Amino acid sequence: NAFASTYDPHTQYLSPRNSENFNMSMSLSLEGIGAVLRMEDEYTSVVRLVPAGPADKANELKPSDRIIAVGQGKTGKLIDVVGWRLDDVVELIRGPKDTLVRLEVDSGDEDTSPSRTIEIVRNTVKLEEQAAQKKLMILNDGSRDVKIGVIEVPTFYADFAAMRSNEEDYKSTTRDVKKLIEELKLEGIEGLVVDLRDNGGGSLQEAQSLTGLFIRSGPTVQVKTTRRNPNVYADNDGKITWEGPMAVVVNRLSASASEIFAGAIQDYQRGIILGTQTFGKGTVQTIVPLRRGQLKITQAKFYRVSGESTQHQGVIPDIEFPSIFDKTRVGESALDDALAWDTIRPAMYSQSNDLRSVLSLLRNRHTDRVATNPDFIYLRALSDRNEKTRNRTHLSLNELVRTQEKEEDDSWRLELENALLMAKGEDPVADLDELEERQNEETDEDETEDEPDALVPESGNVLIDFMNLRSQIVKVRA
Repeated sequence: NAFASTYDPHTQYLSPRNSENFNMSMSLSLEGIGAVLRMEDEYTSVVRLVPAGPADKANELKPSDRIIAVGQGKTGKLIDVVGWRLDDVVELIRGPKDTLVRLEVDSGDEDTSPSRTIEIVRNTVKLEEQAAQKKLMILNDGSRDVKIGVIEVPTFYADFAAMRSNEEDYKSTTRDVKKLIEELKLEGIEGLVVDLRDNGGGSLQEAQSLTGLFIRSGPTVQVKTTRRNPNVYADNDGKITWEGPMAVVVNRLSASASEIFAGAIQDYQRGIILGTQTFGKGTVQTIVPLRRGQLKITQAKFYRVSGESTQHQGVIPDIEFPSIFDKTRVGESALDDALAWDTIRPAMYSQSNDLRSVLSLLRNRHTDRVATNPDFIYLRALSDRNEKTRNRTHLSLNELVRTQEKEEDDSWRLELENALLMAKGEDPVADLDELEERQNEETDEDETEDEPDALVPESGNVLIDFMNLRSQIVKVRA
């Protein structure tokens, strides 16, 4: 990879193990027992079981169990795995569908009962937690409650092997999102938010087909290799799954396929783009099988239908949210040997609307609303503080000065955190250690799992403003 990365930062060799992990991330499936594991004091501990997975159905392996040894089949030797690297233990536990694995486990330090050996038959495990998910928000616009649907898309995935085998229930982003939209429509939503934050990309084909759910027809992305003319990918089915108001939320970690989708929605003026400037990855990679592993090699650049590349520049949101990411360290422009930004001729397309007439009003209403929003006040303060720290031009080497600076930073952070806690009706904490303990307790109890973060409700509020201003939007095409 030291050699491969000299061509560009996304060309790399994938070892057999990394190839397997890459394929699993694309198909959202693996062959194993369906358990989430972690290392804890030299032991491999069970965090949780995948619902309806082999381990869950066997009903013998429990969360907090520690795996002491692993054996293959009914008679294979149990291999002691205490002190092993987690990925080495996982490699022993995974295996082909319908094969048996034996695990010697105990119940942890506090349990003095002897270890036990359990048998689990491996099967295909669907990684549903990484698939698209939906939520329903009910927000008030001052006069009535409005139902807003939210679809989180963590990655652009597709099980190409299952697709080629003509399996009916193969996983893909577009298929899953379409199903979720239909379910939300039955719940009576009036607007839709597509959340692409932290979505690092995936299948270009899925980004193209997902765009087709929101436009009736037209080009979605252009792909250019070393040949003169680019290939134009288009949606030609004449169908649209959601034609109502929509917004797309992005951040600095939204990259590649996420930028294709967000860029197309923005170019068509099909919806409002919210968040922060995206990663800026505008290149296309292909996978070349090798005898051992795979080679992921950059073979093309993609361009928006407007002809602009997202390379380095990314997608600029219509309304910007505060960000804690340092653009100089996170993004394509921070990577060595990244390809340059350029443009090509625009594709032939027609915009759905002309949103310029309402964007300034939407920005003003957003600014007024978040001026008193505790979460946005917190994020803005944190963002400004980080920016100030990054812009420092000198750093003391005196231990006493550095200690004093750390104490001042901790005091400032404690004051900021307590202001947010009290604004939400919670008790303040005495120090940052107590805050961390409280946050860990909330995570363990899953108290906040289904609660949207501050940016999602505000995205819904912007969308409601957009809906209320629709009479001022110029319709370009019926």
